[in-house]
Amino acid sequence: MRDELIAKTKERLANQGFGEDILTVRLQNFADVDLVSKETGKKFDFILADLGVSSMQIDNPERGFTYKAEGPLDLRLNPEKGESAAERLAHMDFEEIVGMLVENSDEPYAEEIADEIMKQKRKGGIKTTTDLKEVIERALKFLPAKEQKEAVKKACARTFQALRIDVNSEFEVLYS
Repeated sequence: MRDELIAKTKERLANQGFGEDILTVRLQNFADVDLVSKETGKKFDFILADLGVSSMQIDNPERGFTYKAEGPLDLRLNPEKGESAAERLAHMDFEEIVGMLVENSDEPYAEEIADEIMKQKRKGGIKTTTDLKEVIERALKFLPAKEQKEAVKKACARTFQALRIDVNSEFEVLYS
């Protein structure tokens, strides 16, 4: 998929007049942007960085980016590096989970979700996207029934975002 993304990007930009003589395309961690100049021997007038998650990643249940489909709880932008979201959660304590949820997504139910994650870890852990969604549903059972569906949807989106940011060290990468 990585080669496919690079080829699509090159083609799309070449059609806009940006050929290989003036364009260098790399699919890599933004923290390593300084290495591109060293590798190519070129200086750059500007850098265009796509820092988002692609729909190809989100739409693929095997990547674990969505709570809407069953899949492994992964969330890594590069599945060949680092630990998955399931592995990361397994190593975190209550305070770390709360901090991650608050700092990375302003989750208003961070403590309730972290508490339920800790309970599930003692019962065997969280391995899939569905496991995490069910944990969030249980954590928000205290809400009035008419509010639960929407609250769970929003909490799932924020929790998956927070985990994705954490697993990929997105803030640290941008800072460096």
